[in-house]
Amino acid sequence: MLRLAAMNDVAQSLGLGVGLPLADARARVPDLLAEDHDPLADQLWLERLTDGCLRYTPMTAIDPPDGLVLDITGCAHLFGGEAGLADDLILRLDRLGMALRHAFASTAEAAHALARFQSLPAADEAAAIRRLPVAALRLDPDSEQGLRRAGLKTVGELARRPLATVAARFGEEAVTALRHLTGEAETPIVPRRRLPAVVVERRFAEPIAQTEQALAVLKQLAREAELRLEERKQGGRRFEATLFRTDGLAPVLRVETSLPTRDPRAIMRLFRERLDSLADPLDPGYGFDLVRLTVPKAEPLGASQLRLEGGAVSEAEIAGLADRLSTRLGRGRLRRFQSRDSHIPEQTQLALPAMEAGGSTSWPTPEPGEPPLRPVLMFDPPQPIEVVAQVPDGPPFRFRWRRSLLEVRRAEGPERIAHEWWKSETGLTRDYYRVEDARGRRYWIFRHGLYGSERTNPAWYLHGLFA
Repeated sequence: MLRLAAMNDVAQSLGLGVGLPLADARARVPDLLAEDHDPLADQLWLERLTDGCLRYTPMTAIDPPDGLVLDITGCAHLFGGEAGLADDLILRLDRLGMALRHAFASTAEAAHALARFQSLPAADEAAAIRRLPVAALRLDPDSEQGLRRAGLKTVGELARRPLATVAARFGEEAVTALRHLTGEAETPIVPRRRLPAVVVERRFAEPIAQTEQALAVLKQLAREAELRLEERKQGGRRFEATLFRTDGLAPVLRVETSLPTRDPRAIMRLFRERLDSLADPLDPGYGFDLVRLTVPKAEPLGASQLRLEGGAVSEAEIAGLADRLSTRLGRGRLRRFQSRDSHIPEQTQLALPAMEAGGSTSWPTPEPGEPPLRPVLMFDPPQPIEVVAQVPDGPPFRFRWRRSLLEVRRAEGPERIAHEWWKSETGLTRDYYRVEDARGRRYWIFRHGLYGSERTNPAWYLHGLFA
């Protein structure tokens, strides 16, 4: 059965409510306009609004399913006080065709309750909270119904009862909700974005309407961020440019680097690459009235020696190339091999995004003149083969791979590799052989499982080809 999930003020004035069957609603209001509920779209829109409210405070959080919580401690004076901040927020949302209800309180729970249930002004916050209905506690339906049946219709009536009695009759959740709502206990909000290491911004009395102007301001902010990072002896690994539009929306440009940096030229080059890679051009709307650059992730970065003329390409130059390609092509498109301490052949290296692979890594170097113990080409996963051996636990005599029967002329091994028993108690031992066929082609194959003790009929696999 289809039911109403949300409605505007006009629908509410006509007697419609949340949870009402759609058929009943159409019977009451024949010309009712109904749209399909899209929770995902609502969540994405709420996230965009939360990001837009970063202009007021860095402590912004989502209050599901349809609310925002802003911790404006130490921020309200920038807008002429709480009333000025609220007026600015209401004006911006009105431009988007949205209406809101808001309230100021000492805790997030109290602000939530006052915004949703307060109908008449009260002398102070405590008095306003005590006049709220018990629905403001946000308990489950059964607990709320139990409170009403007991004659406790407001928060004040419940607060006058001993907490031990309330807990015994209505559960510990009712006491916890009451203490949070009355301010006896406080739950800090979890901001949608972690506080960055460095924040620099520019506000404008008159909005700037061109993207190039915003980039010029962003370049100035990058230079300021360089000084801040230099004082901290750090470099940024992630940079975010937030362009606040006058209509309340705030598009964000994000770039990452594989090595810490604070070079403004490199940072701006990545931002321009990001702009060029956008599917839709950045729309300034009626202009940007605030440009902010943040460094959410920073790492230690010491002074570096400039390279003399000539010489090999430095790791920083390779990292810069990887950053530009990753920004233009996509974070996961460009990969880099990272060595890993494991004796399982396919786990000795990982193909990670170049942003995550970090700097140079050490790889084992074979002894000069010695044949390689590992093939250049490895299959992931290993390919199953059919093997005939002279004895069950001996080297292969012939094997079939890709419908071709290959005769083994030479074999070397086995090289025994056990499973990682400290990670999992289950696993099979591998016996690897380097074999050569009649045409001189060399293969790396293994028997999966010890004959007799682990398996009665171990499987064979081709894991790699030697050059």
